[in-house]
Amino acid sequence: MADYPPPGRSEAHWPPQLTALMAIVLQVLLPERVTAGPTWVLPGLETVVLVALFIASPQRLEAPHSRGRVLTLGLTGVVSVANGISLVLLAKHLLQSQVTNGHSLIIGGAEIWLTNILIFSLWYWEMDRGGPGRRAAGLDSSPDFLFPQMTETRLCPGWRPLFADYLYVSLTNAAAFSPTDTMPLSVQAKMVMGLQSLISLVTIGLIVSRAVNIL
Repeated sequence: MADYPPPGRSEAHWPPQLTALMAIVLQVLLPERVTAGPTWVLPGLETVVLVALFIASPQRLEAPHSRGRVLTLGLTGVVSVANGISLVLLAKHLLQSQVTNGHSLIIGGAEIWLTNILIFSLWYWEMDRGGPGRRAAGLDSSPDFLFPQMTETRLCPGWRPLFADYLYVSLTNAAAFSPTDTMPLSVQAKMVMGLQSLISLVTIGLIVSRAVNIL
């Protein structure tokens, strides 16, 4: 990390936008009994915010963009809350009801787990070094994550993480319930990764495993 920060690097905005859209689609596919209110209300609101984000934000990030970042954080927060409510409702249904259809529980648990991966990748992308706009402009704050490439500057000169790197961090953290090759450095990164691991553990351990036993 002796050469930190490396030169700025622009980044396409469509991968995180597509990720948010996929998370919304997964919420639409959830059973109505594990959604907060009518199944279309929250996804409809999230879609409106996503469209506003698409219109208001540049399609290639090259500098800080406060309006787009506020919309992205707002959308991610709404999807996160909705996914948390779905997890609580699904767990409540599993523990308090006589469940005979394990297939629906597996599908619902898998959708919540996948949504967990998608939304936390957005949190990591927006959190690290002050956000994607600051990273693109080379105006980084202190790093929140230590990627392997940051310690191998001779092999990866000028390397900067893109959205796919944060999606990979989210996937491995959700699957292993802990960091793998990328370490959290800041307190906020540790707290967010810990929260994701806890949600993933509850989803897989309590819901999916119980559903398999019902089959």
